[in-house]
Order: sequence, then C-alpha cells, then structure tokens
Amino acid sequence: MMAYKFPAEQVTTRVTDVSWQVGRTGALTPVAHLEPVNVAGVIVSRATLHNFDEILRLDLKIGDTVVIERAGDVIPKVLQVLPKLRQGDEKEIYPPATCPRCHGPIVREDGEVALRCVNNKCLARALHQVIHFASREAADIVGLGKKLSAQLLLTGLIEDISDIYILEKPALLSLPGFKEKKADNLLAAIAARQELSLARFIYSLGIRHIGLESAATLAQVMAAEFSENKISPIELQEKLKKVSFEKWSQLADIGPIVSQALIDYWQDSETAVLMTKLSDRGLRLKLDQATTAGPLQDKVFVLTGSLESLSRSEAKNLITQQGGVVKDSLVKTTDYLVVGADPGSKLEQAKKIGVIVLTEEEFLKLIATS
Repeated sequence: MMAYKFPAEQVTTRVTDVSWQVGRTGALTPVAHLEPVNVAGVIVSRATLHNFDEILRLDLKIGDTVVIERAGDVIPKVLQVLPKLRQGDEKEIYPPATCPRCHGPIVREDGEVALRCVNNKCLARALHQVIHFASREAADIVGLGKKLSAQLLLTGLIEDISDIYILEKPALLSLPGFKEKKADNLLAAIAARQELSLARFIYSLGIRHIGLESAATLAQVMAAEFSENKISPIELQEKLKKVSFEKWSQLADIGPIVSQALIDYWQDSETAVLMTKLSDRGLRLKLDQATTAGPLQDKVFVLTGSLESLSRSEAKNLITQQGGVVKDSLVKTTDYLVVGADPGSKLEQAKKIGVIVLTEEEFLKLIATS
C-alpha cells in the first residue's frame, strides 16, 4: 500500500504582535498574532513560534509579512519571513525581562532554549498544572477543564492541585453558572479519584521531561519498593528523594536530563509540602503489583493507527498492567506492533525488521489469554 499526500497549503499574512504564554513548567512560548487569513479552510490568527531562538532564526519582526502553513494540516506554523516586503516601520522582538503573568524572575538554563518562569506561585503555571492534573491520562477528573480550573484559581477556591480535594458544595454554588447538579457531579468526580494508580499520579504531577512512558517505568520500579498495596504521596516522596542520580540513570529510557529533573523535583522542599497536603487530604496511590510482574513482562509493544474498541491510552494501560512496555518507535527489539486503521509507515517497517504484527482482534486475544 502507498499513501500520497498533497503538499500543505501556504499563504502569506502579516504579524501584528507577539505575546508570551506560560506553561505548567514555567516555560515561556512566544505566539505570533496574525492578520486573520484562510489556510486550508480554517481562519488562522495565531501561530506558535516555539522559543526565542526560533524568532532569531526567522529574523522575525512585528509588522513582517510571513509565509505560514498548517503543519500536518492542523497546527499553524510560520515558515519564513519575506524581508523584501518590509516598509521600514517593523519593530524588533525582545524576550521579556520578567514573567508576563506574575512578573517574577525568568531564567534560561544551560543547554536549554526555553526561557522559564521560576516563580512557583505563578498563576499561569498553577492553571496549567491543574489542567494537566485533571486531564484524561492523568487524574481524569471529569468536568474539571480549562475554564473551570481558571475560575477556581481566580476566585481563590484553590491554589494548587491539592486544594481540589477540599472543595465544598457551598463554595461551588457561589460561582456563576453553578447549580446543584453541576456541583454534585464535580464533587463525585473528585471523590472517585481519591485513589490513583502510581503511574497516573507521577504523570499527573507534570514533572519536566516525564511523559506517560517514563511515568509507567517509574511506577513499575517504585512498586517493588513498597510492601503495601496503597501508599500516601508523602511516603512516595520520602522514598524518591533518596534515589541517587546514578540509580535514576540506570533505568530504561531515563537519561541524564530526566535523571536530573527527577532529582530536582523530588528533593525540592515545595514538593514535600505538596505531597504532605495531598496526603492529608486523603489521596492514596495504588501500587498495582501486576505492573511489576505479569505474563507480558518486558514485552515491547508499539501502537499504530486508530483502534476501534478502545482508546490508545486504554490499550497502553492493558499492556503495562500485565508487565509490558509501550514505545513510540519501532526497533529490532520490539516484540509486537499493534495495528489499527490507517497504520502508516510503521507497518512496512515492522515487516522489514521482523516484528510480529497484531491486528486489534489478535491483540485483544493476546491480552485476554495472557
């Protein structure tokens, strides 16, 4: 099978301004504001510029005419500047001297391109942390989305993720648009997440460089360190803050940058405060022993294409619960490629290097009989 793709449509427009967004780790991302233009059937008025180095590489100024496209037919991207169309009134773009949200200090660490707000009390950072914590692949708190998270933070009902667990109905009913049923539904969703799997919890914290796979790896390792089936966040923190850089580096897929990020996070005094608050407010972490030893122990899976009967995250959970490992890319040591609809180039690659290919039905049978 061969797939043909048309080249992405490219159009020109003008940059009217550049603003800076603050993410949950404090990273500042410049965003170009554009004169609205139709790109492949969608009106585009903003495009990410990634970091200040990208601005320098493009030699971009406010007022410039630029060429843009939707990368992957989705994400607006500035491809190049057209300097010959400059009128002489364009303005230089400078990095901010302080955080554009909290006005706290920003730094650029050695070896990194991102400018970063280092104020742990920054409201913008807190907002993205709450959104990430409540997201589907993290704590999965239904109903706690971006708009409500912002509302709770701006009204002072919460200051960090631990405050989610002490929200009360009268306080929620005082918010605009909240009725009895909405408040009850949110509180029920929060109560249903008083226990989280260790992997979900580690991922939900938004530690720098720690994604779903790294969180699953850490959960597998740490589950073997406890004799209990449930632990508190502060018990986890007490154990993790003692892990050395060398020990982190020995784990699969945990390199020096991730190791240092783990050291910095778990040894931070503010992390201890957060873990104590979460523990005091009743959050408990489930150590699923099936993640440390199972019939698929150490078998490496790669998923490609769209699965019909379950989501990608559900498939990953089924694999990791039985001791398997999920990777993003194929290598010779991959054991299985699970193929859904529209699998792309990974299917051909798997055939070339001898990886076993499973249909969705075959995958489900393997999981059921393992």
